[in-house]
Amino acid sequence: MGQGATAAVRAVRLGRALGAEPLAVSGVVLLLPGGEEASGRRPSPLAAGPVRVLGRHLAREGRAEGLAAHVVHYRCRGWNGSEAHLAHDATWAADEVVRRYGDVPVCLAGVDMGGRAALRAGGHPAVNSVLAVAPWLPEEDVAASPEPVKQLAGRRVMIVHGTNDERTDPELSFRLAARAKKSNRDICRFEVHSDGHGLHQYRTEVLALAADFVLGTLFGRGFARPVADALAAPPPLGLRMPLASGFGQSLRHH
Repeated sequence: MGQGATAAVRAVRLGRALGAEPLAVSGVVLLLPGGEEASGRRPSPLAAGPVRVLGRHLAREGRAEGLAAHVVHYRCRGWNGSEAHLAHDATWAADEVVRRYGDVPVCLAGVDMGGRAALRAGGHPAVNSVLAVAPWLPEEDVAASPEPVKQLAGRRVMIVHGTNDERTDPELSFRLAARAKKSNRDICRFEVHSDGHGLHQYRTEVLALAADFVLGTLFGRGFARPVADALAAPPPLGLRMPLASGFGQSLRHH
């Protein structure tokens, strides 16, 4: 495959820790940028923008707990069909965390195509949680194998999607969550009503929601009530949980 040959020339790597790296790392969040369906080209630096914003916020909120946040720099920008380059790069990154930091819990946090990579690589032994924001998922074709979900067993999973997303279909993330919920009760999905792909209207709330989930799963912090309710609720309630305006303003952990 042409894309695969091009991709193999470059190596996947972890970016420097965002913010001030804690003296003792006790948990790691790996930030997975968006990508393209098929491409062997070098990843665009702009693609990492959204996950850098998320990563800086998480690093700031979790520094006292020992959180390190790293952006994963892919070999190439394409998923590339069965090659699933971005998912393999996410798996390599989790291996690298184990090599650098030892036995610490890892959260895979991806945006757009990075959300798909996070979900697909979620079965790595070091991963205890997955956060997928506006994930790009393939159309479900009854003739083809559906996107796998069995690897998510035993992990806590949160999906966040804007209801007006015109780039990645929120209905597809709901369907995947519904399938995953059958074998994993620790999955929830929040809908950001009227917001688009970038979730710009409710950025503050989305960042607060992400921090609540990531720090809760990595360090055992108590979840905010809406997150706890979403995880506990039967489908479809916990998979269509509305993200309330102002989330996080009165729910900050001290």
